[in-house]
Amino acid sequence: MASLSVIIITKNEASDIGACLESVAWADEVIVVDSGSTDDTVAICRTFTPHVHIHDWPGFGAQKNRVLGYATGEWVLSIDADERVTPALRSEIESILQQPQDKFTAYDIPRLSNYCGRFMHHSGWYPDYITRLFRRGSARFSDDLVHERLLVDGAVGRLHGELLHYAFDDLEEVLRKVNQYSSAGAQKLHQQGRTTSLAGAVLRGWWSFVRTYVLRGGFLDGREGFMLAVSNAEGTYYRYLKLMLLNKKA
Repeated sequence: MASLSVIIITKNEASDIGACLESVAWADEVIVVDSGSTDDTVAICRTFTPHVHIHDWPGFGAQKNRVLGYATGEWVLSIDADERVTPALRSEIESILQQPQDKFTAYDIPRLSNYCGRFMHHSGWYPDYITRLFRRGSARFSDDLVHERLLVDGAVGRLHGELLHYAFDDLEEVLRKVNQYSSAGAQKLHQQGRTTSLAGAVLRGWWSFVRTYVLRGGFLDGREGFMLAVSNAEGTYYRYLKLMLLNKKA
């Protein structure tokens, strides 16, 4: 049976990391790279694994490549602190580990995300396939500051067991992450030489709402579907508004 390394990056994830680590306690090794948590995240992690490392914050892509560098397993599973491996997903992964040969070097996993207490089955959030399981040495993460991607050298298969994602516990977290990700997204666009205007920011925000709520069936997710569409619109609007201001300063 092939060995499995689970890799996780953290910062101030004390409310989530325990349940996350419990869901992968069956792996051969679990490796955490923390970027300066001021809560109990590191202490909680060290009750589950001795492989806890502290580093500065270079951005999502670079940090995930950093934690990947500590992995020693033949296969690697990358998850976030607010995610949980379900029993069905664990069973599928263990089946792959038991195969001496595999035609795939990586696998996409369907992710079911929770928004303010509701698992979202529409709104463009499900099935949210993400490439997270791969043979070590066959993939690396892009160096993007945010919304990093796994770059795979080889064929990618698809699993059926779900990865649960507790994306937003409440509205306070929604607002905090809208601000965080819009700033990182604006910086990324600025580095790419992108430009925009106030009208462009407004139109992109409006289109984000329409795409989420109407075209992707967000109205089928009830009030949370509407809330999500609004927060997506806000995030898009602020990302491009911040880009406009960065361009103005340049």
